[in-house]
Amino acid sequence: MKTIAPPVVLCVHDLACLGRAGMGAVAPVLATMGFQPVPVPTAVLSSHTGGLGEPARMNAAGFAAQALNGYKDLGLEVSCVFAGYLPDDAARAAAARAFEQWPAALKLLDPAMADNGKLYQGMEDAVEPVRQLAARADLVLPNLTEACLLLNEPVPEGPVTPDWACALADRLRESLNTGVVVTGLPMGKNIGVCAAGRTAFLVQKPRLARSFPGTGDLFAAVLAGSLMRGNALSAAADMAAEFVWQAISHTGPAADTRLGVWYEPLLGRLAPVREG
Repeated sequence: MKTIAPPVVLCVHDLACLGRAGMGAVAPVLATMGFQPVPVPTAVLSSHTGGLGEPARMNAAGFAAQALNGYKDLGLEVSCVFAGYLPDDAARAAAARAFEQWPAALKLLDPAMADNGKLYQGMEDAVEPVRQLAARADLVLPNLTEACLLLNEPVPEGPVTPDWACALADRLRESLNTGVVVTGLPMGKNIGVCAAGRTAFLVQKPRLARSFPGTGDLFAAVLAGSLMRGNALSAAADMAAEFVWQAISHTGPAADTRLGVWYEPLLGRLAPVREG
């Protein structure tokens, strides 16, 4: 049986030790899907910042740049650069450098800076730098709030229509001149994911009455893995949305929502299908 080394995904993201978000969600998903995640932490936190109190923080300043130097010296081959939570200029510079250092890699940006109509704490000056970085990516995965911020448009307060969602995605695609998938679109009884342009599509899943941190990270990781398997963007988005929906559905009704969804028992569904 012929064996092939797992393709490398460079993960420029935060490492939140508790809470199933950031690297803690992305790395297990990518590994299960048959890839080698290589973490480049932009911040090391005792927990994510979504309701678990003020986390302990480890200063990661300078680490990412040194890590990228080391990987360059090693001649590391990278199939995908996955950039997520970039809390400061140094982290955003590291992501930009990784995009440049591996130009043939899939360059994916999850602009994790806002949700529910407002910026995350400490990200008040992030919009313009993230906009500039997004224009250098192959694919950008903003939620509704982030998409509106990148367009300097107000965030709608209620449900949106499919036509409005697709128009928003199209405006953002034209503004950034890159691929765009907008997530977390409230559509009444459903939650939507929308892309525009040559690969236009709208995916909707039933809306569940609970909200968890880290679901955007799960969505982005599954989508990235599916794309690297050679699937079309629409199929990858549908697979990612379905996995997140299943993970939320699987999480017990008495679960502490601050700790994220119980995706671990479902990881086997993402594993490559063995032939023979």
